[in-house]
Amino acid sequence: MDALTEAKAALLSTALLVWWERHGRGGLPWKLLSGGVPPAPDDQLDPYGIWIAEVMLQQTQLAVALPYWTRWMATFPTVEALAAASLDEVRLQWQGLGYYSRARRLHEAAQLLVGHPWPHSLEGWMALPGIGRTTAGSILSSAFNIPLPILDGNVKRVLARLMAHPRPPARDDALFWTWSEALLDPLRPRDTNQALMDLGATLCTPRQPDCPCCPWQSHCAAYAAGDPRRWPVTDAPKSLPFQVIGVGVVLNAAGEVLIDQRLEEGLLGGMWEFPGGKQELGETIETCIVRELKEELGIAVTVGEELITVDHAYSHKKLRFVVHLCSWVSGEPQPLASQQVRWVRPEDLANYPFPAANTKIIAALLGRLASSAHP
Repeated sequence: MDALTEAKAALLSTALLVWWERHGRGGLPWKLLSGGVPPAPDDQLDPYGIWIAEVMLQQTQLAVALPYWTRWMATFPTVEALAAASLDEVRLQWQGLGYYSRARRLHEAAQLLVGHPWPHSLEGWMALPGIGRTTAGSILSSAFNIPLPILDGNVKRVLARLMAHPRPPARDDALFWTWSEALLDPLRPRDTNQALMDLGATLCTPRQPDCPCCPWQSHCAAYAAGDPRRWPVTDAPKSLPFQVIGVGVVLNAAGEVLIDQRLEEGLLGGMWEFPGGKQELGETIETCIVRELKEELGIAVTVGEELITVDHAYSHKKLRFVVHLCSWVSGEPQPLASQQVRWVRPEDLANYPFPAANTKIIAALLGRLASSAHP
């Protein structure tokens, strides 16, 4: 496609907004005034709900994030309520959304924001934990109608197809930012950004773009080339490493189960889990569990029957959790590789934030205990 001239960008922006007014995803609660009224250009919205929503949407689809946002706002309705909550309370509300460092950073940012006015600049928002340029631009344009561009996954895909860009978007980040900014309607940046995201989410989808309904069809270089699905250009996918994790669900004589809290930094930081670790080459899963619990907690256990096997994929690796019931034999549990350890009643496990894979283990454990109690 030819360069995105100022005149072309204005034409595209006008067509986009006309389409969005008829077909956009209206009714997002954080994008409305009190009473559910859409804002006029001069209106300002509460940045708090927008901020929470934008962080949730960083790695999560709207349909998944919406009920989490609703529950979150009922539990922590203000930045002051969020800042005053414990980190475990925050993580519990986040449980199931994944990428758990987002919850910790929201909590940290809330404590920095309390007692201060909301930032009105890109730099002010990006100085907060967990806020990048796209999130900051979306908050500022949504809350205050400030003309700042965004560049999330939907927008990158739309722009890559519009221009039939020959390289992966990540390699030409600055160029994509220039295009996104050029498309901003100077009077309606809030609506333009939302319209761009809606276009990517509803029509210009990854696998089945609905080109006949697209307001940019006649301007789209990818459509003219015959198959928009060829864009965005991507690098060859890398195969994900696979690991087997031996997990011990350790019960004591009182029927309590042993859990530990992961270190704050790193994957799943601060979440609770059942102890275990990677199976070494040539090692049985039972030997792995005995070794890991000795190394991580300083305890000796007897490994019993298998409880469940759970396959779980992260963005950078695939894991198989092989879980066995274990009986505690000796040693006082110590947090040798974690923040803390705790014996808890099985029915109280719901009060602790666990990663998604562990919630399946909890369900299997509670089911096994219930069937044992009522043979």
